[in-house]
Parts: sequence; structure tokens; C-alpha cells
Amino acid sequence: MKHRIIFALLMSFTLSLMMSAWVTYVNIGAHPDFVAIWMHAWLLAWPAAGIIAFISGPFIHKLAHRIAEKV
Repeated sequence: MKHRIIFALLMSFTLSLMMSAWVTYVNIGAHPDFVAIWMHAWLLAWPAAGIIAFISGPFIHKLAHRIAEKV
């Protein structure tokens, strides 16, 4: 369980940070307040991403194994 929580935190941190940067850039471009707007978006995204990663992680892990066995 400890591993699952740490994994969800790290994965959600990384993905939400990168995705919020990308989406913010696509939406507003190189705005002077880019970093502040990005950090606001990321602070909203990380908790949601963490919960989603924690809940969906075991299912996606099993699904990945099934797909890998068929490929």
C-alpha cells in the first residue's frame, strides 16, 4: 500500500506538472504571467490527478499486463 501511495503521488505530480504546463501554453502562449497561471492550474490539477492515479492505478496495471501478454 505504501508503494501504491508513493507511486500515485510521484506519477500524478509529474504528469499534472507537465500537462498543465502544456495546456496553459497552448491556451495563452508566452504570456508574461505564464508561470503564475501555470502554477495555479497545476495546484488545481495535482490533487485530482493524485486521486485518479491512486484509484485507477491497479486497474491500469492489470490492463497493461493483459495487453503486453497479447502483443
